[in-house]
Amino acid sequence: MLMDGQTTLNAMRKRTLFRLAAGTVAAGTATLAYASLVERNMFTLRRYDVPVLPADAEPLRVLHLSDLHMMPRQRRKQDWVASLAALDPDVVVVTGDNMAHPDAVPGVLRALQPLLDFPGAFVFGSNDYTGPVWKNPFTYFLPDREYTEGVALPYEELRDVFTGAGWADLNNARTTLKAGGREVELIGVDDPHIERDDYAAVAGPASASADLAIALAHSPEPPVLDQMAADGFGLLLAGHTHGGQVCVPGYGALVTNCGLPRSMARGLHRWPGSDAWLHVSAGLGTHPTAPVRFACPPEASILTLIPR
Repeated sequence: MLMDGQTTLNAMRKRTLFRLAAGTVAAGTATLAYASLVERNMFTLRRYDVPVLPADAEPLRVLHLSDLHMMPRQRRKQDWVASLAALDPDVVVVTGDNMAHPDAVPGVLRALQPLLDFPGAFVFGSNDYTGPVWKNPFTYFLPDREYTEGVALPYEELRDVFTGAGWADLNNARTTLKAGGREVELIGVDDPHIERDDYAAVAGPASASADLAIALAHSPEPPVLDQMAADGFGLLLAGHTHGGQVCVPGYGALVTNCGLPRSMARGLHRWPGSDAWLHVSAGLGTHPTAPVRFACPPEASILTLIPR
């Protein structure tokens, strides 16, 4: 009887372990299906009020887009982005990584064409220059991982369309434009993530005559942001992080893929040691070899700039 009892107990333990394992696999499969089929297509518009304007100034609306990582047939994403023209922003800012395929330019233009009628500015990210390559997702936790280039992308074609529409190319450049009846000074750098940035070439205090000073970078690297804030640029805009892309509810991003702290992986933050505000877009796309998002839906942001 003792042997029979022990055999029964062992069988019960095996069944319990099997059920636990089956439940874990089922939960993992459901989570992956949700992240890849549902959340990565849950395009979300974020709204923020940013106190950067002088007293008594009228609000000014900035539409911030980033990290489309466009593939040729992503028509749902293209239609959603195009619909943002109905927001009637005063200025549109795009902080890079528009493409994820050599044939992506028509898709990017289908998405952005209605927005080209507004004043705008842009910088490029690494995935405007070269396409993505497969990588082990765990390498994102390595601070010194080697960057690997993929196939060349038609960034000059995209640049020509943007500048032809009147948008300001801020890849290591500086300019002013009129938006919402105000003079806006803009500065930007090419992607610091692949060491294309040259802030020294454009550095200098923000113009006292401008109503507003905005700085752009694809990757929000703290040394670059520190210089921009020190020069008096009150609003810093970046992307690159995907908001962590896969986050843990109640904990947030696991990694930012740059020098930015995890707590600043997305959203609006006061930049430490300055009066500047930083907005990091979680972006609208994903790496094609990791088409998932969890607790971090794709997003665009409308920033309503208001008096301090």
